[in-house]
Amino acid sequence: MSKRLFVSNRDESVRLFKNPVLEYFSHIHPAMPIIVYIPVVAIILFFAYTYTTITNIIAFFAGGIVLWSLFEYVFHRFVFHYNPKTDFGKRIHFLSHGVHHDYPRDRTRLVMPLLVSVPLAIIFYFIFYYVFGPVFYLPIFAGFIFGYVCYDSIHYATHHIKLPGKAGSYIKEYHLKHHYVNPDSAYGVSSPLWDFVFMTVPIKAGTGNENQ
Repeated sequence: MSKRLFVSNRDESVRLFKNPVLEYFSHIHPAMPIIVYIPVVAIILFFAYTYTTITNIIAFFAGGIVLWSLFEYVFHRFVFHYNPKTDFGKRIHFLSHGVHHDYPRDRTRLVMPLLVSVPLAIIFYFIFYYVFGPVFYLPIFAGFIFGYVCYDSIHYATHHIKLPGKAGSYIKEYHLKHHYVNPDSAYGVSSPLWDFVFMTVPIKAGTGNENQ
């Protein structure tokens, strides 16, 4: 079995900030993305209906989900797993993703804090407006946000819930291979699609943690 790549496999946290306010907001309940963003998705789709047809909304909403899955893969692979050379870069890397690999079962840091996700959502809103135009950007953005919520929910589930069925077991084992077998593979969390496209599928070996 490959060497395990975690510091702690208990549901525990490590302090990241001396500032108590920053430290408080670095933790988040795993249900918060669902509570905050699903109503946002519903509102966006409601307004999209005033601009275009149901057929277009369904098609572009699905396109937004696929776009999220690609963004998830690229960001995870090339940003979260970038190897910085400076001390400052290493600190930023640890805060953004390294802490998750060291404490993979910390349930309060398995989804993105709102202090990060909300500004990013606003930025993407305007990017999508200028890239896709004032008619189609709404359903695409709604699908993108929905894909993000699915990602965060699935990510939490892979670490803390025994997922039902063959598909659930596959997704759980697939992500755990990223943590416990080879962190340079299995970058897709909500979907392995882009790992197959870019040939970063992990080896066919058990993690030893499938029943977590």
